[in-house]
Amino acid sequence: MSKIVFVTGAAGYIGGSVAAKLVKAGYQVKGLTRSEAKVEGLKSLGIEPIVGSLADAELVTQCALQADVVVDAADSDNLQAVKTIIAALSGSDKIFIHTSGSTTVADRANGEPSPAIFTEATEFQADEHKLARVAIDNLVIESAKQGIRSAVICPCMIYGKGLGFKTESIQIPKMIKQAIAGGVAKCIGRGQNIWSTVHIEDLADLYLTVIEKAPAGGLFLFAENGEVSFRQLADKIKEALELKSDVEEWPIEQAIAEWSFEGAVLAFGSNSRIRGVKSRELGWTPKHNSVLDDVRRACANLTSLARS
Repeated sequence: MSKIVFVTGAAGYIGGSVAAKLVKAGYQVKGLTRSEAKVEGLKSLGIEPIVGSLADAELVTQCALQADVVVDAADSDNLQAVKTIIAALSGSDKIFIHTSGSTTVADRANGEPSPAIFTEATEFQADEHKLARVAIDNLVIESAKQGIRSAVICPCMIYGKGLGFKTESIQIPKMIKQAIAGGVAKCIGRGQNIWSTVHIEDLADLYLTVIEKAPAGGLFLFAENGEVSFRQLADKIKEALELKSDVEEWPIEQAIAEWSFEGAVLAFGSNSRIRGVKSRELGWTPKHNSVLDDVRRACANLTSLARS
């Protein structure tokens, strides 16, 4: 009998892609979604839909108890959901994978570059806005002491067509939508700030690798393969959308007013350069390094959606 995997955020970009990958690999996947409207779509992918929310501790507990593996891909910052899953899995020797994100190592560069690069072994001080996320990551890792094969997967800028219900990520599509709406591609400041990148198919492969090879003890794993500056992204968006206006250097104050402090400063104006050393030691072999090539696909898709 195939192992049962319970995936939260199964209709999302990461969770949906991981769920679809696991179905293809022969696992029995049960996926949590808040939307009744997405039930049939999940079924079509071979995922057994469970309608509910992370706030329903009884439902989450029941699903975790029935599963061999739990993948939390719905909300990196939901402390209560993580506590619920850990309590359910304590002493079981089951696998629990929590999804984080590399804004934990982001700086306040406002469009300027940084030479700082982080591996899983690098000590760092997270921005005050991300301390709660780091605390959740540490809680998951420490849960290994409670008899759980725990792992935190920390991706960076994700790109590529999703394998599941949702096809697009967040950062690059947000830049594209803004360029479509305003007729100009923008980057914060000079846009020389750099983020590591990872293709969604490679990211999904890392979850599968952890499930099949995870040793006892808590793991923290970065997911990346390549990197890009936001100016490069803006230039490629301008080219792909055939915009006549030059790329606009966006003052950070204006960006904050539109995208919030965390969005503008930590997600679009920062540097977040990581290296998945331990991920590769575990056997992960990412194949894609083509973020700029994928911008054209994403532009075509989002332009079509904007017109429909």
